Amino acid sequence: MSAPEFPRPVDIREADRQIALVASEDERKALSARFDIVRIDRLEAQVTLERSGAVVNAAGTLSADIVQACAVSAEDFPVTIREPLTFRFVPEAQGRRPDEEIELDEGDLDEIEYSGTSFDLGEAVAQSLALAIDPFAVGPNAERARQQAGLLGAGEAGPFAALKGLLKKE
Repeated sequence: MSAPEFPRPVDIREADRQIALVASEDERKALSARFDIVRIDRLEAQVTLERSGAVVNAAGTLSADIVQACAVSAEDFPVTIREPLTFRFVPEAQGRRPDEEIELDEGDLDEIEYSGTSFDLGEAVAQSLALAIDPFAVGPNAERARQQAGLLGAGEAGPFAALKGLLKKE
């Protein structure tokens, strides 16, 4: 596995605090390449950490300004992302095989395992940004591009589009 682009290691012994994370220009460029978007102009997170034994709960907000290509026209357009963050960093499960299938419930979905005495808060924020990016986002000129290409408009497509002509007009 390659080194993370936005590393922010946190020692669990110092985890009861608030942290402001701000990505540098080089980190934003590396994350843009990883997420296959045009660029990240700003990536910040405000996170409050609360330790309970070996478990650290984190809550905060991710804010980012990105530029991505429209899924229809391929033109670049700006997108602002603001997402709540909730993580729970837990010690790595002992005795489990890496390929073992496990059942997860809703409470387990935001758990991130760590080994040793530290976890990478920056990587958790980076992964949250990746999940917040809409891979099918359309820019302001998408409808015009659809028309020029002879494609159906956004409202004309869908599972019931073929039935449109069957309706009787009165």
